[in-house]
Amino acid sequence: MTRSFLPRFSLLLTLLLIAQTSMAQQTVEMADKLRADGKIWVVVTVIAAVFFGIIVYLVRLDSKIGKLEREVKDSQRNAGKTTTTIAR
Repeated sequence: MTRSFLPRFSLLLTLLLIAQTSMAQQTVEMADKLRADGKIWVVVTVIAAVFFGIIVYLVRLDSKIGKLEREVKDSQRNAGKTTTTIAR
């Protein structure tokens, strides 16, 4: 398994370095225009707000799922106690 991983990893690393080198030589006119007009900060703010919203959503979703898991675990414990009480 390690033998097949190393050639794939080295190929991927080589391709990424080639792509990064070729991308570094290009200029992006839109980014230069936004930077010159001062609107790049609007773009950065919008992206930051979207990421912040996603993080808040994921944290709230995790807490809700945790709460549901605790409820299911408690209900399973309670169901197990009632069956042992009935069996006696």
